[in-house]
Amino acid sequence: MPPLLSDAARRKLDESSDTLFYGQPRFVTHVDEGFVARLTQLYRERLTPGTRILDLMSSWVSHLPPEMSFAHVEGHGLNGEELVRNPRLSHAFVQNLNEQPDLPLPDQSFDAVLNTVAIQYLQQPERVLREVHRILKPGGQVIISFSNRMFFQKAITAWRDNTEAGRVALVKHYLEGSGGFTAPEVIQHRPAAQPLATLLGWGGGDPFYAVLAQRLPLG
Repeated sequence: MPPLLSDAARRKLDESSDTLFYGQPRFVTHVDEGFVARLTQLYRERLTPGTRILDLMSSWVSHLPPEMSFAHVEGHGLNGEELVRNPRLSHAFVQNLNEQPDLPLPDQSFDAVLNTVAIQYLQQPERVLREVHRILKPGGQVIISFSNRMFFQKAITAWRDNTEAGRVALVKHYLEGSGGFTAPEVIQHRPAAQPLATLLGWGGGDPFYAVLAQRLPLG
């Protein structure tokens, strides 16, 4: 089976370790309020209270609906200070997935895996998504959300040099190529530009994209 990405497509402009790049905490939100509101509403509609959630490549905020409680929210990221500040996490661990893509989590132990504005940094997305598949319960879901923002020097070439539509297709390709998931569902919204923003050549806010899939039942 051919690889999902060529070696060149996995390259980054900044090839230094991501552990160094994310060594200092960034207590900021990398998308605007409209994006966050849409993501939180999506979680409200698709997640089930009392279940087990993995927030993969998380930070100091998870954007989960404040009125929903979960049995366990596991956090993963690259900066321990950010994870400690996240009030929704039951437990967290630090791991560089580009150096070690295998997750230290039991098989079929989570009902949902979330990945927010971070998929663009994975150099081995198929290996990470195979791990996501492994830890999901049958019928469990993965929700991958993203916009058009990124740390340009840390996004892989396949993402950085692509169009927004091409990035949606790329995430679908990741899930389809990893195996064991349902056909990906795409949810997207591009805010309409306001008159002043149009005059200045700006958009109307961050575009919202989410790609969802479920682990296929056993057998």
